[in-house]
Amino acid sequence: MQTPTQSPSTEKVKSGVDHLRFHRPNAHLASTFGNDAFALRAEAFARFFGTPLFLGAQTLIVAVWIGLNVAGLTTFDVYPFILLNLAFSLQAAYAAPLILLAQTRQAARDKVQTEADALHREALAITNERRQEDAARNTAQVMLLLEQNTRLTELTKQLTERIEILTVEMHAHFTASVKGTQ
Repeated sequence: MQTPTQSPSTEKVKSGVDHLRFHRPNAHLASTFGNDAFALRAEAFARFFGTPLFLGAQTLIVAVWIGLNVAGLTTFDVYPFILLNLAFSLQAAYAAPLILLAQTRQAARDKVQTEADALHREALAITNERRQEDAARNTAQVMLLLEQNTRLTELTKQLTERIEILTVEMHAHFTASVKGTQ
């Protein structure tokens, strides 16, 4: 994990591999609405619409609104609650484009992320294939060396047996010549 003081290049140098190399060209897509203050607030607003807190707060506000007007404590929006309908229409008019924009941009980010992940998996597959080829070559070399070692061991055994036979013959010859000279 990269610490706040480390730069991406520092991380790359330490580990030897830039793990985010496929995602860096798409870093500009990180924020749905951009990176200015309005964009950050708009994205937060769009995210807030789907939360239980928003739904609970809206339900509470509507219940209080209707309760106050039905009970007669206030008469700013009597039945059929035209002002409440106008408020909902206004909210929908602003919320729908923000949510659609967020979904569209999220879909674009997901597509780019998927493509970057596919490139990463492809690079991993190529690397894995190369490693398997290297392993196959190394296995073939080990098998060749094992065969050569087996042949050398057999030759060593044959030479050892031959030396033993020659040693026995020389010993017999020297023993016979020593007995014959006496």
